[in-house]
Amino acid sequence: MSTQPYKRSKPDSSLSSSKTIGTHSGTFQADEALGVWLLRQTPAYRASPVVRSRDPAVLEKCDIVIDVGGVYDHETLRYDHHQRGYDERFDPKVGKDGTTVERCTKLSASGLVYRHYGREVIREYYPGLSDDLLQLAYIKMYDSFMEAIDAIDTGVELLPPGSEAIQLQYTDRTGLSARVSRTNPRWNEIDETSGQSPDPDARFEIASNMCGEDFLSVLTHIVESDLPARSYVEEAVKKRYDCDSSGEIITLHSGGLPWKNHLYELEHEYKIQPCIKFVLYTDQVGMWRVQAVPVEGKAFENRLGLPKEWRGVRDQDLEKVAGIDGCTFCHAAGFIGGNKSYHGVLEMARVALRDGS
Repeated sequence: MSTQPYKRSKPDSSLSSSKTIGTHSGTFQADEALGVWLLRQTPAYRASPVVRSRDPAVLEKCDIVIDVGGVYDHETLRYDHHQRGYDERFDPKVGKDGTTVERCTKLSASGLVYRHYGREVIREYYPGLSDDLLQLAYIKMYDSFMEAIDAIDTGVELLPPGSEAIQLQYTDRTGLSARVSRTNPRWNEIDETSGQSPDPDARFEIASNMCGEDFLSVLTHIVESDLPARSYVEEAVKKRYDCDSSGEIITLHSGGLPWKNHLYELEHEYKIQPCIKFVLYTDQVGMWRVQAVPVEGKAFENRLGLPKEWRGVRDQDLEKVAGIDGCTFCHAAGFIGGNKSYHGVLEMARVALRDGS
């Protein structure tokens, strides 16, 4: 077993379970296709055969059943979400003000599977994760991947109620749920070899593997990129007063890492006030940069921008305007600037704080 927390392992492929997984027959969706894949990553259901049927007598014989049957009962291993009165949801998320916010969607069948087996699946691929990192990866996977599967399957619109007047400018059919849907045999599709309609069970297996590939792609990014980055951001947040007495500037000594979402989460976790306004880091060629922290939930609105008189000015002209040696540029929108030295870029951030643009 690997002891490196961010190193991915391969689950034991020699295991093969005789337990059967039941789900419904007919047209399949990403929901049950993903749920089956998740179960098959656990030792108890590794490589388990799948029975697709709507016959209660057939499903009764299955060891575990998802997305059919009208029952959610973890003790009897039944995970459906179509029954009247059902309202199971994932743990509330933390809102922008630090309070908890109820999820917009109920759990689909794969969401129920993830609730009970998700940590085990993640542990199969990353056995070196601590319990805290495992829990963090578990939550991030739901936020980044599983929630969308749940919402699409349970009919939650992308836009919240009251947004009916807003028209989407384009349609996106590249998502996992749409790709799985296209894997179903078409109404008029004929296999050229057999002359018959394609086997829907074989297509289901293709769809299930597709779901697994997407799940692992997102999981790999979270565990091998996001989680290591978080430790750097957390260290910078804890040392923010070493960077500047205001506590509103942090320095990342490893450039290029994702920091925004981690910063927001850590501010909520540590109840940081005043909030952090600027982040200092080096780019790929070693130039120091000062970047304004965006308002949480906004793409282009910053908590505080660089001074207006700097914006769009470069090199020596910027040095004269700012009165700071080594300045290289300031973006016209005022969200980022550069300097040849750390002390120079730190001074840019300090002046920006005093200026309050």
